[in-house]
Amino acid sequence: MDRLAVMTPMARPSTVRAVQYTPEELARYELIVQRYARHVYNIAYRLVGNASDARDLSQEAFLRVYRALRRVQPDAPLESWLYRIVNNLYIDLLRKRPKVRIESLDAPVETARGELPREFPDIDSSPEAMLEREQLDAAIQRALGTLSAELRLVVILSDIEGFSYEEIASILRVPLGTVKSRLHRARQILQQRLRPYVDARRQGWDE
Repeated sequence: MDRLAVMTPMARPSTVRAVQYTPEELARYELIVQRYARHVYNIAYRLVGNASDARDLSQEAFLRVYRALRRVQPDAPLESWLYRIVNNLYIDLLRKRPKVRIESLDAPVETARGELPREFPDIDSSPEAMLEREQLDAAIQRALGTLSAELRLVVILSDIEGFSYEEIASILRVPLGTVKSRLHRARQILQQRLRPYVDARRQGWDE
C-alpha cells in the first residue's frame, strides 16, 4: 500500500499560551512539526477516514508535544510516542463518536469558499496514473474502514508507514506475537475487501 500524499497545517505554538518557551525551544518545536507532520497526519487520516477529524487529531497530537516540549530530549526519535498519542486520541474519538465518518479520497474538500478538488502531490502527472492512484486510495480507505481500531492501526503502521514488527510492538506496547496475529487478521480481511477492486483491474488489463 502506498502512503497518503496529503498535507495539512499543524497547530502552531501561538495557539497555546500557558507555557512560555525560549526562541530556541520554539525553533525545536517547529523542527519536530516539520519532521513528523506528514506521517502523523497520514496515520490519523487512515484511522478516521476523513480530513476534518484527521486535522483535529494531528493538531491535538502536536499540541501535546508542545505542552511537554521541555521533557522531550533533543534529537530523540519521537515516532513511537507520537503514534501512540494519535492512537489514544483516535480511541477517545471512537468513545465519543462510535461512527466516525469515512470519506473517500476522491471526494472534494469542503472550505469556506466552497468545495475544492482534493490534491495529491508527488504522483505521476499522466491523467490515467492519477485516476488509478485515486481509485486505489479510495478502495484502500473503504477497506480500512471495515477493520476494528486495533487491526486498522497495526496494518497502517506496517503496510503504509513501513514499521517493523518490533517497532510496532514498541509503539503499541503489546507483545510481538500480538502484532503478528493482528496483522495476519487485518491482511486477511483487507484481501477479501480489496478482491473486487483487484479483479476489476485484472479484467480491464485483459480487455
